[in-house]
Amino acid sequence: MLIGVPKEIKTNENRIALVPAGAEALRAAGHQVFIEKGAGEGSGFEDAQYVAVGCQILPDADAVWAKADMIMKVKEPIEPEWKRMRRGQVIFTYFHFAADEKLTRAHMDAGSICIAYETVQLPSGELPLLTPMSEVAGRMAVQEGAKYLEKLYGGRGVLLGGVPGVAPAKVVILGGGVVGTNSAKIAAGMGAKVVILDISLERLRYLSDVMPANVQLVHSNRHNVLEQIATADLVVGGVLVPGAVAPKLVRRDDLKQMRPGSVIVDVAIDQGGCVETIHATTHENPTYVVDGVIHYGVANMPGGVPRTSTLALTNATLPYAVQLANKGWRQALRDSRPLLLGLNAAEGKITYPGVAAAFGLEYHEPASVL
Repeated sequence: MLIGVPKEIKTNENRIALVPAGAEALRAAGHQVFIEKGAGEGSGFEDAQYVAVGCQILPDADAVWAKADMIMKVKEPIEPEWKRMRRGQVIFTYFHFAADEKLTRAHMDAGSICIAYETVQLPSGELPLLTPMSEVAGRMAVQEGAKYLEKLYGGRGVLLGGVPGVAPAKVVILGGGVVGTNSAKIAAGMGAKVVILDISLERLRYLSDVMPANVQLVHSNRHNVLEQIATADLVVGGVLVPGAVAPKLVRRDDLKQMRPGSVIVDVAIDQGGCVETIHATTHENPTYVVDGVIHYGVANMPGGVPRTSTLALTNATLPYAVQLANKGWRQALRDSRPLLLGLNAAEGKITYPGVAAAFGLEYHEPASVL
């Protein structure tokens, strides 16, 4: 198979979808790999490292897209890239279609085979290609939230861990999944008072066993969410409904009950966010203020630490990329239920129920396009 890796062009996105070691594995399996010039530099991988393992460096994105049977990316193709997509071409990346109808329809019009990292799902329910970036984003959420609590950035002027004689900050985490667990680890390690809310009692029981004493577990309902955010210094949104729009747990009117200068970091922004007033921001302009509350909505948070993120992501994605390359997308999806669940759109048809429901589009069973 001809595999293309273009440079990411989303604002301040420095990750790359394939590291030299992964490219070497694909080359060893008999595939050709084309890398856009300079695509790996933001993550610390030079063109020479790809050439050394048998890749061909192409001068621009047009050349990569034109040659490739399968495009590997980190983030969804944005509007300048849509003209390069073609019918039957496999695109393997994060899409988060349910948060963007225009993006969804562009890929339907192109007829591309869209296999989304975020909906590849194991029988256990685990999302193996979302997990590494959720781990990074969860940890970064507290790191960024602590920064924006500083008075210099408009925050309350609160140190997350406090000091002897002064109470620590309160961190409220909505969702006890991968994002929430990693946020809680960092916040608790910094000495904050941490509260995790989740709708699953089973999950809360598990977290009760593994979290330190400064982490409190609370069942998530409307009353409890309001009660907890009213006294929070930092709120982390870590809610996920795989492949679907995130539920709005914090409404605009709720902000009036929050402390002025408190911070919301909504990691669920890729799926529309779990805060009604959140909208996507960039690393260049990460925050804005609504009703005195600082909102952080960077949609590609792991892009801020591209070296760590690239290595973590490609460790997870490479085995699936090898399956797609070795077997072709149809056979690979027939043989792998997790990969089949990753299929969001094919040849103009929507094949993931959450995406179809988000925009009132016709849903097609994934198996029907094989």
